Amino acid sequence: MTETVVEILNAYRSGAMTPADIVARSFARIRAHDDPAMFIALREEKDVVADAYALARAGDKSLPLYGIPVAVKDNIDVAGMPTTAACEAFLYRAERDATAVARLRAAGALILGKTNLDQFATGLVGVRSPYGVPRNLFDAKLIPGGSSSGSAVAVGAGVAPLALGTDTAGSGRVPAAFSNIVGLKPSLGLVSTYGVVPACRTIDCVSIFALTVDDAMTMLCALAGPDDADPYSRPRAVEPDGPMLGSMKLGGMKLGAPRPDQRLFFGDELSASAYEGALARLAGLGAQIVEIDMDPFYETARLLYEGPWVAERYLAAKSLIDSVPESLHPVTRQIIAAGAKTTAADTFAAFYRLEELRRLGNRTFRSIGVLVLPTAPTIYTVDQVIADPIALNSRLGTYTNFVNLQDLCGLAVPASMRPDGLPFGITLLAPGGEDAMLAAIGREFQRANGLPLGAIKRQSR
Repeated sequence: MTETVVEILNAYRSGAMTPADIVARSFARIRAHDDPAMFIALREEKDVVADAYALARAGDKSLPLYGIPVAVKDNIDVAGMPTTAACEAFLYRAERDATAVARLRAAGALILGKTNLDQFATGLVGVRSPYGVPRNLFDAKLIPGGSSSGSAVAVGAGVAPLALGTDTAGSGRVPAAFSNIVGLKPSLGLVSTYGVVPACRTIDCVSIFALTVDDAMTMLCALAGPDDADPYSRPRAVEPDGPMLGSMKLGGMKLGAPRPDQRLFFGDELSASAYEGALARLAGLGAQIVEIDMDPFYETARLLYEGPWVAERYLAAKSLIDSVPESLHPVTRQIIAAGAKTTAADTFAAFYRLEELRRLGNRTFRSIGVLVLPTAPTIYTVDQVIADPIALNSRLGTYTNFVNLQDLCGLAVPASMRPDGLPFGITLLAPGGEDAMLAAIGREFQRANGLPLGAIKRQSR
């Protein structure tokens, strides 16, 4: 089976397959999967096939993403397609590609369509969309995770080997864990956010979903680089292959984990046990597990929704809240509208506290190389989240909400399948700029696990 980017590129270069073949397979899988909530807008198959033929005629098979189908979260502009951010009243037709999409095309990628999301990228659950709830790949009663729900499900189902998401509070990591795939949250500013509907503009990231760490890094290298159109772009570099661990495995590397009394799973003993198992496997690869104090990170996480950063979300949706508030999902409106109440004094007080917490976070990383956390502490059913939307969403962000505020990069990787048949994932975190180091560790961990990719085998039964 040619599922990964590496496998597909090898098939192209050997002549075993063509881009048109893979496009046809993607659309066949979309029809077979039969989940109308996965995409908000899908391109016509004939148009994507035409792009594939044009790419083949150009003949440059050295392009890093030559003929690779990609799904794009519908808060990222694709020229000629509508951008909705999962809000019909917000809809506009993009006149040009977001920088990330333009760079994908330049690398040879083929755009399939726009995927579903929690409205205005506000949520970690994947149920806050008028376009429906993408179906969890392992249990239809469960949430798919959000906000990048459709993108994660598309990759996990084998519809596309790569997808773009966004990540402000964990939206590129939580749904990756629930779909048994890789979710890469780059360092702030490494990938341009020009052409992305902002959530919290100062800490937004374009994120990557892939089946493997290698595929995610191939995509990151195609996307990365400064962009004058994005004032938050930074001149950060990323190595394609990252540091080579070689025969040393993770020999002696210090990986941080929360003290046992600070590990939060909200009664989910299967996830707690799976996390212990992941730490044991990392130790078996030669890593040294160091217990650290999570309080500075947990306090930072609370700032994201209890502090002034909600005002940034309010700015993005202000015109709709003022004119047609009923056009917003009720939970989204409740969360975002609170941002209008933030004062300048509140904002500066939060900024001051955040700098103190960053100093404490930096101190932690002087004693460890990487922090290893559960990607999500547990998972809930759709019905549970609808009944208690705020509290349960907040729990899902336990290990993710602080990451961008602390200027960390993150890599979510599958860790194991729980006894109940659900996937469990861990996230590797490091100071901004260390994306390649995370990839090296994540690559070694994923190879050692030997897990199936996404839910592709399940979907093909």
